[in-house]
Amino acid sequence: MVSGGGPVGLMLACELRLGGASVVVVERRTEADRTIKAGSINTPTAEAFYRRGMLPALAEVQRRSAEGFQAFVREQRGKRVDGQPPGAPSRFVGHFGGIMLRGELLDATDPDLHGAGPAGDVSLVPQQEVERVLAERARELGVEVRGGTELTGFEADGDGIVVRVVRVADGAAEAVRAAWLVGCDGGRSTVRKLAGFAFPGTDPQITGHQALVEMTGAEALRPGWHHTDTGTYVHGPMPGRILTVEFDGPPADREAAVTAEELQASLRRVSGADVTITGVHTATRFTDNARQAADYRAGRVLLAGDAAHVHSPFGGQGLNLGIGDAMNLGWKLAAVVRGRAPEGLLDTYTAERHPIGAWVLAWTRAQIALMRPEPQARALREVVAELTESVAGTTFLAKKISGVWQRYDLPGSHPLVGRSAPDLELADGTRLADLLHEGRALLLDLADDAGLRVRAEGYGERVRVVTAACPGRPELAGLLVRPDGVVAWASGAGDASEPDAGGGLADVLPRWCGAPGRAGRAAEDPMP
Repeated sequence: MVSGGGPVGLMLACELRLGGASVVVVERRTEADRTIKAGSINTPTAEAFYRRGMLPALAEVQRRSAEGFQAFVREQRGKRVDGQPPGAPSRFVGHFGGIMLRGELLDATDPDLHGAGPAGDVSLVPQQEVERVLAERARELGVEVRGGTELTGFEADGDGIVVRVVRVADGAAEAVRAAWLVGCDGGRSTVRKLAGFAFPGTDPQITGHQALVEMTGAEALRPGWHHTDTGTYVHGPMPGRILTVEFDGPPADREAAVTAEELQASLRRVSGADVTITGVHTATRFTDNARQAADYRAGRVLLAGDAAHVHSPFGGQGLNLGIGDAMNLGWKLAAVVRGRAPEGLLDTYTAERHPIGAWVLAWTRAQIALMRPEPQARALREVVAELTESVAGTTFLAKKISGVWQRYDLPGSHPLVGRSAPDLELADGTRLADLLHEGRALLLDLADDAGLRVRAEGYGERVRVVTAACPGRPELAGLLVRPDGVVAWASGAGDASEPDAGGGLADVLPRWCGAPGRAGRAAEDPMP
């Protein structure tokens, strides 16, 4: 059972279904959350969708988003942007604490900025559209999503968990038995609290608002990010979108509805503009509360997404971090559920994802420090802004924002091990991502090595074996790519067959794919 039907819960459920597990998602909402949230995705998220055949849907969303962005900027400036015609996607680079990065300063020769294939060109996708695409995918895969249903409690025993759920509409209660429970139920996660996960971190110091509104006097607001003596405000990149940050402590009541009066007062205080908000389409209130679960697993209960870590939204890392959690956990939990791997495989989930979550918390805290309206922070801001005017500075920050720096600490000396697999273009015209749509591990033999293929005997459908040439990367002889697209083993042309102690293919295959001949339960068997 997955508690929470947002993007992370839906992505996890889809991955579990691909792995052969039956899954039920319970979600209190009965329709998609239209609250304005993340406006873009990073490279690992785009790669995840690409590897599951969903990238075209995101590319179409980006096309529409780019049209809206261009229209907004033309309205503000009364001219075309950089000579681009309407609808042409801009190269989205990102920002650090509101310091915008200029795409023309990226080092085009940096190898980390290449290798994602078409996924590297998709970023301007709002969170609501990510959820819509995933909801459609979940329906295609037969995921059972129970909307209007809330988890209220659970008890674990040696074989599974009895989960208590309530139908919101009429209060009807039900006890559902599951083998595992994953909390994807947000920053105030009921699952995390009931399971007793430690959740250390730092307390909030800011109050932020983000909204889509109707307003008069908007001509007094400059588009983009602006830092004033009383805080920070953002106008755009679409008509009516505003964001404010004030550094006078957290809100008195996080649970209260966000009103037009509250948004108007904050925007006036920070911008100094005499704007009047006449209507609110969607609004949210946020802080810089930054916390992370000490472990992502407690017995048969696991956490993913905001249930495992919370932080300010700056840098747009939250959605991406959660999708990464789901991709990492989904295939592993499915393998355990189906009896194809021991429970110990799940220990690698926290080991691999916790360091990346900790980095995101530090990254967002640094941006808050940089945005504070005080002399020391402003001085530091000038230093960082000057660094972003260099190719090296922009490239460093862009690589961090895009997520291409991410690497898991896996055994093996090849530089690709632990990294996201490059989207190799094979001689027959297919690409590596095309071979991962089914969510299976991939052993890619690029040197027609029969001995390499023998290693995969006994794994059956758990490992897809493909022999192909890759003219563009003649230095590579073979790759083992996990279902989540991470390189678990790699060999270069001329390498010994087992070059690394503990990192050779004979060690790596059973580590990630279970023992040879371990078929697991048949797909039609019921869940315990």
